[in-house]
Amino acid sequence: MSEELKLNILSKLDSDGTIEDTSATFKGVSEETVLGALKSLESQEVIKYKTLTTEIWTLEAEGKDQLESGSYEVRIFNAVPAGSDGITISELEAKFGKVAKLGQGKCLANKWLKKDGDKLVRTVESVTDKVQADLATVNSTSTHPSKDTLKDLKRRKLIKVTKLLSYSVSKGANFSTTLKKQATDLTMEMLQSGSWKTEEFKKFNFDSLGINPSGGHLHPLLKVREEFRQVFFETGFEEMDTSNFVESSFWNFDALFVPQQHAARDLQDTFFLKDPKLVKSLPDFWERVKNVHENGGYGSIGYRYPWSEEESKRLVLRTHTTAISSQMLHKLAQHPYRPAKYFSIDRVYRNEAVDATHLAEFHQVEGVIADKNMSLGSLIAFLDMFFKKMGMSNLRFKPTYNPYTEPSMEIFSYHEGLGKWLEIGNSGMFRPEMLRSLGLEDGVKVAGFGLSLERPTMFKYDISNIRELLGHKVDLGMIATTPACRLDKKMGQEALQKA
Repeated sequence: MSEELKLNILSKLDSDGTIEDTSATFKGVSEETVLGALKSLESQEVIKYKTLTTEIWTLEAEGKDQLESGSYEVRIFNAVPAGSDGITISELEAKFGKVAKLGQGKCLANKWLKKDGDKLVRTVESVTDKVQADLATVNSTSTHPSKDTLKDLKRRKLIKVTKLLSYSVSKGANFSTTLKKQATDLTMEMLQSGSWKTEEFKKFNFDSLGINPSGGHLHPLLKVREEFRQVFFETGFEEMDTSNFVESSFWNFDALFVPQQHAARDLQDTFFLKDPKLVKSLPDFWERVKNVHENGGYGSIGYRYPWSEEESKRLVLRTHTTAISSQMLHKLAQHPYRPAKYFSIDRVYRNEAVDATHLAEFHQVEGVIADKNMSLGSLIAFLDMFFKKMGMSNLRFKPTYNPYTEPSMEIFSYHEGLGKWLEIGNSGMFRPEMLRSLGLEDGVKVAGFGLSLERPTMFKYDISNIRELLGHKVDLGMIATTPACRLDKKMGQEALQKA
């Protein structure tokens, strides 16, 4: 078929000089087959060709319905009786279903109808169904004289377009009505016989791009995560093992002095496991935790409620990495005192509604500092230094409430590009009810702070919807093309100048 088609193309050019449109000349032959023949002939400079694009407009199912029965707006207008009595909206909806709402909106926009209480009344005596007429034009001609009309009908999902490709062909520099086979390889036989001197070789296309080697790419979250890790290492922190995504309620809540009636422990905020439902046993110091919840201690009166061992054994997907921090502090207490700095960056889970800024899973960046001389002032000084390494020098702190830290502070940074203060993290001093229950000696104080990994990543890479950063809607091309991250350099929205 290919050789025959090439000869037909050359014969047609020889007799007519040009081929205006291959789709009209070679009916029934696929566009791919024609293009293959044209490319082969063009490589020998026998012909030249140009690509033609034809738009064919056809009716969608709704378009066919409105062509046959009239547009939705005219149907609704005709259903409204003349005069001031009109018809109630509920009657229209009962009669026309979803068509009533669509048609009513167009009638009001066209000022054919107006609302009078719960009724619709006419403002004009009669209307012309332009939409039906436009659909008839498209149906009969596969197009419409007005591009705006085509755009409007397509927006209303009444029509669709199919683009057909064809080609105009003219004679090339080496035009001939016969096909000459070109050699593609230089063979040993050619070299031995010397025929290569007179052989015609097929030209190589040195402008064609080679196949890109396949390879993996770091996700933007991993790039920002590595930057955070380096900042922590530079400031003397040790990284915690966060590979355990399932925790008992004891470590996730009770050891942190979060009461068992706290809203964070409700089903709407936490993912509880069904199987296995409970952890087999609690740590050996669980009675200290129970006692401080029920009766208080270390200057506290506790929560004064009957603490449930079974509730504490319930397994959850960890809601914060502080569950890991509490375990590390307990391990620290088992050895002679030494100052310590720990950090973690890993995934946590919350039973939240998914939207543009929230997911049911996200990454938490957390740091804890344990020292006998630690104070709130020390924490503020450290946070100033820590965030300066990320290019944030203008900070504010606002008092807030956390169950396991007191005092507690929200951290804000002024964003020059957006011209406003943004919350970037949370912090505070861990309560003695938590620390002493974990076994830390008197005088040891612990400060903690945390922030999400997703929010700075979205700012760095100018991503407005978190679902485009993490999940099934992620564009793999975006992952492949995002540059390396520098926390101390302005990127994305940060690079915007205040207007």
